[in-house]
Amino acid sequence: MKKFIIVILGIVSLLIIGIVGIGAKWITTFIKNEVNYVDKKIDEKTNYEIRKKVEDTARASIASYKTDKTTYEMYINSDNEEKRSWAEQAKMRANKTANIYNEYMLKNSYVFEGNIPSDIEYQLEILR
Repeated sequence: MKKFIIVILGIVSLLIIGIVGIGAKWITTFIKNEVNYVDKKIDEKTNYEIRKKVEDTARASIASYKTDKTTYEMYINSDNEEKRSWAEQAKMRANKTANIYNEYMLKNSYVFEGNIPSDIEYQLEILR
């Protein structure tokens, strides 16, 4: 009976050591991933090429949005059915661009950290 208890205690001890070891490995991996993530964000924040790419993409999206918005505003009140159709198509394109842009700026906001160039808007309006 005494040997049986010793064997059971040994098995329980091994299980506890195994669980603690696995938990320690998970925690170590989590901490390493967090450190790597922070390092990557710092590198990207100071990397001119990444900032330039984000700015260029933002400016191109803004130009596309403004073109479609102007087309929409120009033709929405037209008497011509075809021109109103152009307006609706332009509105859909503008809203799609605005949604993509807003999400893009949200994901890349760390690049600017409150220092957005004056010609780049933080968010584009959805046309109603």
